[in-house]
Amino acid sequence: MRSLPDTYRMEIKTPTDVTAIPSDAQTTATGLASKVLHAGSGTEVPAAADTVSVHYSGWTTDGQLFDSSVQRGQPASFPLNRVIKGWTEGVQLMVVGEKRRFWIPAELAYGENAGGGRPSGMLVFEVELLSIEKAPEPPKTPEDVAGIPDNADVRDSGLASRVIRAGSGSAHPSKQSMVTVHYSGWTLDGQLFDSSVARGEPTSFGLFQVIAGWTEGVQLMVEGEKRRFWIPGKLAYGDNPQGGAPGGMLVFDVELIKIGQ
Repeated sequence: MRSLPDTYRMEIKTPTDVTAIPSDAQTTATGLASKVLHAGSGTEVPAAADTVSVHYSGWTTDGQLFDSSVQRGQPASFPLNRVIKGWTEGVQLMVVGEKRRFWIPAELAYGENAGGGRPSGMLVFEVELLSIEKAPEPPKTPEDVAGIPDNADVRDSGLASRVIRAGSGSAHPSKQSMVTVHYSGWTLDGQLFDSSVARGEPTSFGLFQVIAGWTEGVQLMVEGEKRRFWIPGKLAYGDNPQGGAPGGMLVFDVELIKIGQ
């Protein structure tokens, strides 16, 4: 969300109830308040992983317009789980064609003392939901995610794997190769923590740039192959990693799409 030049600020009318949450607004348990300005024609609400297209305008509670796709004449599109918490929660209440005004408390926006030119405190947005693009279905948790099965091959390093689908290629990547893959990763309790499949977009990287279990394991594969890996903590992020990375043994399903140079 961007700040607008001063010459634009008077061209969109400031709501009369921008200073505080009005009595006719509905407030959720998180403190997010909203009211419907125009009913929608749709019946389905978006999920957090879905991509939405919206028109919006945003004000601070002193009536200052700080951002507006309406003013720019171009809708904004984004995955709902990539924006401020108030938007993620609020737009999931809407159907296509609906226009709603939100009062988003600071803790669901940019905070009370936002930096980098972002607005602070409670923010007021008018949002019109134009379209919803459903996210791909997340992959199902493997039935053998809890531990290395008897039919897996275990290497000296402790890396285990089994082929789920044979490939059509004949060449294997090297440690220096660039590869393009689709993948999903789970912890042993079945929690999905990352998935290019769920994002609907393959990922590319050098095999020398990733965790040791991936560097070793993907070199076993050929193009078109899909393989499940059980990667011990020492070949992943460790047993007690920092920064939110998953710890211990991890399970990955990897499909090798392409081997680069």
